[in-house]
Amino acid sequence: MYQDLSEQEINRRNSLIELEKLNIPAYPAQEFEVNCTTEEIAAGFDPEKGNFKDISIAGRIMARRVMGSASFFELQDEKGRIQVYVKRDDLCPDEDKTMYNTVFKKLLDIGDIVGVKGYAFITQMGELSIHTKELTVLSKSLRVLPIVKEKDGKIFDAFTDPEQRYRMRYVDLIVNPHVKEAFIKRTKIVNAMRQFFNDRDYLEVDTPVLQSIPGGATARPFITHHNALDIPLYLRIANELYLKRLIVGGFTGVYEFSRNFRNEGMDRTHNPEFTCLEIYVAYKDYKWMMNFTEQLFEKIAMEVNGCTRVKIGDSEVEFKGPYRRLPMLEAIREYAGVDISGMDETQLQNTCRELGVEIDSTMGKGKLIDAIFGEKCEHHLIQPVFIIDYPVELSPLTKKHRDNPALTERFELFIGGKEICNAYSELNDPIDQLERFKDQVKMKEKGDDEAMFIDMDFVRALEYGMPPTSGMGIGIDRLAMMITGAASIQDVLFFPQMRPEKKAAIDETEAYEAIGIPAEWVAVIQKAGFTTVKSLADVNPGKLFNDLCGINKKQKLGFKNPSPDEVKEWTEKAIEN
Repeated sequence: MYQDLSEQEINRRNSLIELEKLNIPAYPAQEFEVNCTTEEIAAGFDPEKGNFKDISIAGRIMARRVMGSASFFELQDEKGRIQVYVKRDDLCPDEDKTMYNTVFKKLLDIGDIVGVKGYAFITQMGELSIHTKELTVLSKSLRVLPIVKEKDGKIFDAFTDPEQRYRMRYVDLIVNPHVKEAFIKRTKIVNAMRQFFNDRDYLEVDTPVLQSIPGGATARPFITHHNALDIPLYLRIANELYLKRLIVGGFTGVYEFSRNFRNEGMDRTHNPEFTCLEIYVAYKDYKWMMNFTEQLFEKIAMEVNGCTRVKIGDSEVEFKGPYRRLPMLEAIREYAGVDISGMDETQLQNTCRELGVEIDSTMGKGKLIDAIFGEKCEHHLIQPVFIIDYPVELSPLTKKHRDNPALTERFELFIGGKEICNAYSELNDPIDQLERFKDQVKMKEKGDDEAMFIDMDFVRALEYGMPPTSGMGIGIDRLAMMITGAASIQDVLFFPQMRPEKKAAIDETEAYEAIGIPAEWVAVIQKAGFTTVKSLADVNPGKLFNDLCGINKKQKLGFKNPSPDEVKEWTEKAIEN
């Protein structure tokens, strides 16, 4: 039954059975009332006041020192850890000492969740502890935690492998409690933004995730199919066009924290599923939005970190405005040393080659300019700076610049060398918008699979009239990275996208029987770690013999042990095989 489990996992399942025999539910249904946390006890306990005399607390056992009639364990809840003292005669005041002698000492393990009732006190060693009067099993842990050990200030056996941490975030949060801080700060970021918008009477809304046309950004979408309607649908790449429809409908200001999906590459700053904040305010322009953004980012920094300075990498970044405003073409002239204003597509291609910027044949003027900017400028933009006045080819949803029709009224905010938000004076001319969509179709025909679709319903909405509007989008994941100092987007996502776990190859029983191994020993051999016949070719026969006999004894399988010669013959045939 347990042949695919480790010895410790088998022991825990056996303990579960013993608890059931004692009529102690390992997963009780009734409520366990908690009236305090470890943090509150640590901050508020005063021996002279005699407070915290009626503690009811719950958490996970993270360490144990089991002795004779008295023992200690460490209990961890959401707020921290505290030592718990368990005395046999206090826990079991009657003649029956089963709860201490059997349940606590033998059937509980590190990782189990328990409820403790008792009172706070200071031990003779001066450590704040809880004296247990009542202990309740709340959840039996059947897997072994990767317990972190510390000695002389050094950490041992830390759970640090990134792939395992991201794949099993639940374990990461248990054994690395400091990880929670990044996610608490992320929530504070969202709460600060929501309060900032709500204080100005802007309305939070929801828009469709499944869309018939993936609009609002230039990105490759995920495609799915709706069976009842028998139509293709797309997971949204942005919510922009729906929010602007609401501005057409008469709302002055709307915003949404949306989950967006883009079927593109993954790296330390990109995940295929991400959170974006988009806000649209009527009768405003991108100049107003820059001032608004400065106020917003200052509030975020203050709410989350208590000051406007944020450490990003090796740099200290000041979030308090005003921020520098730098036109995009001037930025290229300043950092790349070339003036690309007025260049056609061929000239831009030649300039990219001269600068060593990688390009391909599908890239039009907009993407060529963006490639130069990304390669030569972005990494210089550490302190907050608004890159403004983008070429029209880069901004199909943006109003043309009031002073130069070759440019658009758009800005992107860069911090720490990364783009963190994108904003426009929104294009509200339906005729101009349709022409821009048609230009995108030409780019798609040229091979750009990120170019926009034509959304005729959005054009129709604009034909009813949209007031002058400014809109802004902020990548919440990337903002959280900056505020928390995280090096990877995976560190601010509870469950980042991962490749499927690689599963070890396992041969069928017949493959082992073919080299003379009895069927009943196959599971034992696989339990010892030899999941394929080929793996037996590299093993020391003597060690394998000892391992098999040990498993047979510990698990009380009752098999007749093979002889050392038989085991040697198996390994030799595995080599021949």
